[in-house]
Amino acid sequence: MANRLAQTDGLTDIQQEILSTVRSFVDKEILTVATELEHRDEYPAQIVEGLKELGIFGLMIPEEYGGLGESLLTYALTVEEIARGWMSVSGIINTHFIVAYMLKQHGTQEQKDYFLPRMAAGEVRGAFSMSEPGLGSDVSAIRTKGVREGDSYVLNGQKMWLTNGGTSNLVAVLCRTDEGQPEDAPAHRSMTTFLIEKEPGFGPNAKVSGLTVPGKIEKMGYKGVDTTELVLEDVRVPADRVLGGVTGRGFYQMMDGVEVGRVNVAARGCGVARRAFELGIAYAQQRQTFGKPIAQHQAIQFKLADMATKVEAAHQLMVNAARKKDSGQRNDLEAGMAKYLASEYCKEVVEDAFRIHGGYGFSKEYEIERLYREAPMLLIGEGTAEIQKMIIGRRLLEEYRIQG
Repeated sequence: MANRLAQTDGLTDIQQEILSTVRSFVDKEILTVATELEHRDEYPAQIVEGLKELGIFGLMIPEEYGGLGESLLTYALTVEEIARGWMSVSGIINTHFIVAYMLKQHGTQEQKDYFLPRMAAGEVRGAFSMSEPGLGSDVSAIRTKGVREGDSYVLNGQKMWLTNGGTSNLVAVLCRTDEGQPEDAPAHRSMTTFLIEKEPGFGPNAKVSGLTVPGKIEKMGYKGVDTTELVLEDVRVPADRVLGGVTGRGFYQMMDGVEVGRVNVAARGCGVARRAFELGIAYAQQRQTFGKPIAQHQAIQFKLADMATKVEAAHQLMVNAARKKDSGQRNDLEAGMAKYLASEYCKEVVEDAFRIHGGYGFSKEYEIERLYREAPMLLIGEGTAEIQKMIIGRRLLEEYRIQG
């Protein structure tokens, strides 16, 4: 398969080597089994073992903790390759990375020393939890509460939409803690991230009393990876498991993590769109109507032109957002734009590939059917399109404020 689209200039030899290793892993180990596993909603245990061996779980973790110490750009391009194979696998890595990134940026030295080496090896795998059943985008309305008792906190509440909720053994949970805050303090100042170590699995947790992961939420797409609720009933968390050792910083820590997550979701959109384009352009050259391959009909060529342009534009925006964060600059505007554009374009490119396949696109034997069910998750995950536009709009008004 030619690789003219979605190229990235200026990569180092190491980056190119990592990406070509991942690409061949995707071709051999993921694409060959993804659709079958997805239809069974089966966790890709063997693929995950393979990724551990490649060191992917330590990609962005600093070398002093046993990771590869790579940039957000390398990570995003890796995710793009993996999502091209099967988006669910990139979800297994993403939450792990957000938690590792939050630990690296905000953890105490003890927390970093304790968690990061095992996270780099893939022994400890992370999930993170903001949302709740009664709230979607409105993080400030969080009700799950942590109350100080001696040298620990007691947590009560219910969380929703945890990717890797069952299979992870470390969950970063955002809760409300009101200590030392005036009654009328803004909500985001009374939030704290707790690091909870648990046993993998479903039902009441063997390691943490009061913690329950009820089971997998049945989803239309994005299968294989488990998405769950989390119920906390008088769960005791030691005070040294408050991320960064200080309460009231949780909202900022999570938002920093979500910026990395948004670049990741943009990268997923790029990967899925690229795969849909590959499937569409291949099928268009094989399928004949009216005496010639459908690729020779102008109607189909116009679709392919649209699809390729969208794949290219989304990729460049995503790369730009990653590079901006890597250079130490604020990237919320660029990450919001990349996530918004890549997820919208992904849906459109997948739909065009689906139309090119005609009736076969509706058949479960064709890969495009799976992509068609996966693409909508990107419109919702890591902040809806509407939230991205709100962030973009607000930032633009800050940047372009008129004087006087």
